[in-house]
Amino acid sequence: MKLAEYLFQRLRQLGVESIHGVPGDYNLSLLDFVEPAGLRWVGNVNELNAAYAADGYARIKGISALITTFGVGELSAINAIAGAYTERAPVIHIVGIPERASHESRLLIHHTFNDGEYQRFAQMHAHATVAQTRLWDAHTSPQQIDNVLRQCLLHSRPVYLEVPVDLVTAIVPADSLQFPLDLLETSLGTREEAVLAEVHDRIRSAKQPLILVDGEVRPMGVVAQVQELVDSTGWPTWTTPFGKGLLNETVPNFHGIYQGTYNQAKVREFHDTADLVLCFGPHWSSSNSYGYSSIPKSEIAIVFTDNAIHLNGHKYRDISVKAVLQHILQSLSQSSAHAYHKYPELPCDYKLPVPDIAETQLLAQDRLWRVLANILRPGDILLGETGTAGYGVRVMPLPKHARVFTPVTWLSIGYMLPAAQGAALAQRELIESSNYFGLTRGRTILIIGDGSFQMTVQELSTIVRHDLNVLIILINNDGYTIERCIHGRKQGYNDVGRWRYLLAPSLFGAPDGTYLGSARTFGELSRVMVDVEARNETGLAMVELFLDREDAPAGPLRHYLEAQRSKEQK
Repeated sequence: MKLAEYLFQRLRQLGVESIHGVPGDYNLSLLDFVEPAGLRWVGNVNELNAAYAADGYARIKGISALITTFGVGELSAINAIAGAYTERAPVIHIVGIPERASHESRLLIHHTFNDGEYQRFAQMHAHATVAQTRLWDAHTSPQQIDNVLRQCLLHSRPVYLEVPVDLVTAIVPADSLQFPLDLLETSLGTREEAVLAEVHDRIRSAKQPLILVDGEVRPMGVVAQVQELVDSTGWPTWTTPFGKGLLNETVPNFHGIYQGTYNQAKVREFHDTADLVLCFGPHWSSSNSYGYSSIPKSEIAIVFTDNAIHLNGHKYRDISVKAVLQHILQSLSQSSAHAYHKYPELPCDYKLPVPDIAETQLLAQDRLWRVLANILRPGDILLGETGTAGYGVRVMPLPKHARVFTPVTWLSIGYMLPAAQGAALAQRELIESSNYFGLTRGRTILIIGDGSFQMTVQELSTIVRHDLNVLIILINNDGYTIERCIHGRKQGYNDVGRWRYLLAPSLFGAPDGTYLGSARTFGELSRVMVDVEARNETGLAMVELFLDREDAPAGPLRHYLEAQRSKEQK
């Protein structure tokens, strides 16, 4: 079959149903094969947004594909590819490149640096992808494609695939399509069993154990096993911001995000006096660990990473964590692991009922997030953009099967709007295939600040064009409040233009009758939420909330802001 047909059949086998990207002269012939292969061409507004959207799609669906053109297109996307690498989103970045003869003769052509050097862009991507390959020979291209896709699945990180224009229709061997690209599961050997015995000893002897779950359990493929462990032990469980939304937050032993120094004293004391922390999928960036303050002490922690276990000061490599977890679960029913006969008194502020609020009270972040949580339903996808929204969604209790995207490490402002497009599309595909937790509906809810919205607003066009079910809640707080909190709270460089935000859906093609709402008080917000719940759940809806420019959720941002004010007073 033709090379393009082979590539797209492989993508379909892996569960990709839609391809994000932007057309360009070096990928046009490749795009001719997308829809005949049964794939949807999304067609984004620009390559940066397309890559953000592919990232969002991958985090919900498990893998995604992006097509850009050589040079200008791929470099526009590389910021988003770097973010996907950092936060473990498996994106296949396919780049249409000039024909092989142009490379070999070093022609001075467009989309290059006009010096005959064609490899610089691939070299740049080598730093932001886990594997790279340039197809050059029709006989070996299928094997190259399969190898790079395996790396994408194995590491849950972006890969980079160059396809020369003149190879798109080349005939390639297709026999290997008969065999799926399943990753082999390893079993436990003698060495692993010795480590497992040590883990069991620690579990049996623990008197005050707890569980801490981070976001890399998703790429590790052990979310279900970790949830089973949380359920079967009944041990107090916390997540990190990256881990939020991966576990069932409705179980009684779930206590939200562990915030280290920003938690209540009783929670910090419980963590400090624990004698065992089972930690899964750590991602210890400063922004995901509250300035490293939520990282458990190594002497009491057993840390499970992709293919290693950290235990008693040693790192045991090349161990199947999934197999180890399965053995732990099997042994728990037979062992004498600690059970909390009297469950510890641990506060969980984010689950407290919302206090009575006067209808005339202006919107404020100290109560806003618990009010907004009332609109969440099982299966919803919630995105909180980098800024006050990203910190606010962390305290919103989630119903079962809901997912949340919060700022983790890359923190590229503007990411969440295109990511919402990708996530909503993946959500719809799962619902249509009856593979969405048994649910027949689901919404994608984006909460985004005005500054971030201005970064990637064009992707409203793609959301509208594909009739995706997205509710956008825009926090209008007059500029970059997150930056004001960090530095320059009165400086003009943290200002943005004052747009008429609710006109944006119309500009980008939303039909007449699209729901638009706004609120300045909690009474107005209550009425807007009733309207949102009553609307026909298809297509775009948008709500604008007005908040003070120096209002921030409790935690790091408010701490930074108060430190600035204190310094100014001195």
